[in-house]
Amino acid sequence: MSTITAISTAPGTGGIGIVRMSGEKTFEILEKIFVPKNKEDIKNIKGYTIKYGNIIDEKNNIIDEVLVSYFKSPKSYTTENMCEINSHGGMVILNKILDVCLNNGAILAEPGEFTKRAFLNGRIDLTQAEAVIDIINSKTDKEAKVSLAQLEGSLSKNIGEIRKDILSIMADIEASIDYPEYDIEETTNSKILLFLDKIDEKLIKLEKSFYNGKILRDGISTVILGRPNAGKSSLLNMILNEERAIVTDIEGTTRDTIEEFIQIDGIPLKIIDTAGIRNSYDEVEKIGVNKAKDLALKCDIIISIFDTSRELNEEDLEILEMIKDKNSIIVLNKMDLESKIDLEKIKEVNKPIVEMSIKNGEGKDKLFSEISKMFKLDEIANDGEVIVSNQRHKYLIKNARKNVEQSREAIKSNMPIDIISTSIRQILEDLGEITGETVTEDIISEIFSKFCLGK
Repeated sequence: MSTITAISTAPGTGGIGIVRMSGEKTFEILEKIFVPKNKEDIKNIKGYTIKYGNIIDEKNNIIDEVLVSYFKSPKSYTTENMCEINSHGGMVILNKILDVCLNNGAILAEPGEFTKRAFLNGRIDLTQAEAVIDIINSKTDKEAKVSLAQLEGSLSKNIGEIRKDILSIMADIEASIDYPEYDIEETTNSKILLFLDKIDEKLIKLEKSFYNGKILRDGISTVILGRPNAGKSSLLNMILNEERAIVTDIEGTTRDTIEEFIQIDGIPLKIIDTAGIRNSYDEVEKIGVNKAKDLALKCDIIISIFDTSRELNEEDLEILEMIKDKNSIIVLNKMDLESKIDLEKIKEVNKPIVEMSIKNGEGKDKLFSEISKMFKLDEIANDGEVIVSNQRHKYLIKNARKNVEQSREAIKSNMPIDIISTSIRQILEDLGEITGETVTEDIISEIFSKFCLGK
């Protein structure tokens, strides 16, 4: 394969920047552009060694003072000869170093190509490769922890054990096909059904874990809903501990959504402040209100906020109707003022109620506690369970379960053993796509296209 190079650190100014290079000609190129302070034959340099010196251009001008890390095949990230040039940060210097690498025989890496080579060269499987980008994109400690476990092979091991069970079944099936004279098909079918039940139990557990995995990966979509001036924007500012939203006494101040992420018990919450629910003649405000209603239908939880210093009106009753069949927490705001609200009407929807005085900063911890309780956030990723957080993995596990059921039906319908074998073999195919053993080139390309350049 060709020798690839790319800048691996994020664009911008920083103390240190890194240019990576991987491939057969890595050290040959490095010898042309790197002048170490202590010259040493490349054959004598050990892997996992760092050398200090200067990167130079074609006219022997010094570009930067650097540290170069040497990684010799097969003990490198890609399993190829590889180096990392650690320079001063800043795009001018990094681009100059990248240019001299390109001018001396390397080619620019595609997004994710270093990790793709690690996969193609057998150092990691596809689930581990996907975990790399999940670690990079992690928004919380718990998400990073689950992604790291996947990088270390937790999901791969689990899938591998299931595949091993299926291969054991396939061995019995092959025996039935190869030795029909021993009439062992009936015994084999009974054994297969038991095995399929065990496999399905394991797949169900993985499929169910996606609920927690999705929460870890995408967070909980949380919409703040209420009539104008109920305290929606004030609640957002209180949650964020900053003046993120404009707060005034004028109704209809918020017309579009404001979205921010916070953490509760290590789980990301996507908080969305919305336009106040009311009938309006203002076209822009109408769009905002309709958007708020649409988000309320799609979100994971609604924080519905009511001003206790005012009586319930038509808009409040509409909001109560909207939250009736949704995960929702009712916030009763302005509890520091005289209450005029009909509490019995509020209680009819049977949702958790949190009393708050947002102006005085009271009630935030109780609100967070109710959200945590509703989604059992303290239990997610705490017991070492294997968690599926990738939509592709969930889809393939679901397909595998369908083929488990088809295999059961084939046995119960007394189908020929070779037909049963085909269904069971498809389970292997589905699970092999998760780890990359049976995946197509198109899927591989699509997965790595989502990676950043230099990883």
